[in-house]
Amino acid sequence: MRKRDTLIGQVLAANVLLITGSLFAASLVGGFDFTSSEGRSQFLVLALAVCLTLVVNILVLRRRFYPLDKLIKEIEQVDPARPEKFAGSTVNVEEIQRLSASFSLLLDRIAAERNRSTRLVMRAQEEERRRLARDLHDEVNQALTGVLLRLEALRQDAGPELERELGEVKALATQAMQELITLARQLRPTALDDHGLVPAIAGQVRRFSEATGIHGELTTRGELDELDPDQETTLYRVAQEALSNIARHSGASEVEVELTGAPSGSLVLRVSDDGRGFATRNGNGIGLEGMSERARLVGGELSVESRAGEGTRVVLRIP
Repeated sequence: MRKRDTLIGQVLAANVLLITGSLFAASLVGGFDFTSSEGRSQFLVLALAVCLTLVVNILVLRRRFYPLDKLIKEIEQVDPARPEKFAGSTVNVEEIQRLSASFSLLLDRIAAERNRSTRLVMRAQEEERRRLARDLHDEVNQALTGVLLRLEALRQDAGPELERELGEVKALATQAMQELITLARQLRPTALDDHGLVPAIAGQVRRFSEATGIHGELTTRGELDELDPDQETTLYRVAQEALSNIARHSGASEVEVELTGAPSGSLVLRVSDDGRGFATRNGNGIGLEGMSERARLVGGELSVESRAGEGTRVVLRIP
């Protein structure tokens, strides 16, 4: 594969050719007599002057191109998931500043479009979850209720030899109904739509404790009314994922969920446990990326504080 030419290399090559050509032209015009020592000395002085000019030219060009090389390296190191970390160039050179500003504007546009697209996708997901939960509750659940009523009627009319079998079938249908209700709540809790964020998270913590045996406690502070629907959904889903991770991985005995609202409108959600913890650098495979993406969509930031043997704290801050 042919090596690509650099801009500074092309400029240097052009300068070398120009200065070398000028040297030979000056030697011809000056009529140097290379057979005499004086002529050779004059040409040597001219050649040294040209070489010194080339060296100075190279140093000046490298110095002037250094900000561009630095900007290119910074651009190459930009994380597409966190474009806000690009600081741009502070060099007082118009072209460099224009290039830096153009790249920053491009990153802003890409981030805005990505956030818009992801927000639309997540809203569509939540709406589909709401529809599925409603269908499960209203249609499938009613069908199972009809099955239970029919089984009860058959059990009362059946003889002793079938009563036990029908009772077992009824118990299985009852279990299926309970699992269906649990699934519908996981898809989209009705409390979030009907009563708001705090009752929804309170119910989530209660069901978590009942299912896992881990003691959970919810604490609320400050102003938590009139939240944006996207903020409510994000807070609920982050709490849901954090509790799910605790149940699967932590081995904790105590969990505390704290939700705080400031008068300025900022929100903070903290989910802490006293489990085994983990090295934070190894914790990216347990749903943290999904929670971080949800946080960015509402302008928030997710952080995870954990050490092996010292528990874990998941903190979501929404300004």
